[in-house]
Amino acid sequence: MRDPDSDVPFERLAELDKLIHEPARLSILTALSSCGQADFTFLQRLTGLTRGNLSSHLSRLEEAELVDVDKSFADKTPVTTVSLSENGRRTIARYWDDLQALRDAADRWDADDVDATE
Repeated sequence: MRDPDSDVPFERLAELDKLIHEPARLSILTALSSCGQADFTFLQRLTGLTRGNLSSHLSRLEEAELVDVDKSFADKTPVTTVSLSENGRRTIARYWDDLQALRDAADRWDADDVDATE
């Protein structure tokens, strides 16, 4: 993300990581950053996503190496456990830092400072 004081902060919303900024994936990553790891059913209840939707978003996050997905069995019942990868921890922390910097810049922004000819 660019310097938060360099231009109109609202234009920088488009620069946020779209993979993470998507609400369902943001919900998943935020939940995992709080609890470390969770099973599929818990994540489904927490996020309100359907099984297929959650599975699709987890696949995207796993492909981006933001989460680790472990599939196992407990008493012949399949169990899927999802955890934030180290890369995922860094990425979600950076995302929140960038969003906070954008918010701070928006709070300081003064429309009178914008050159109308730009």
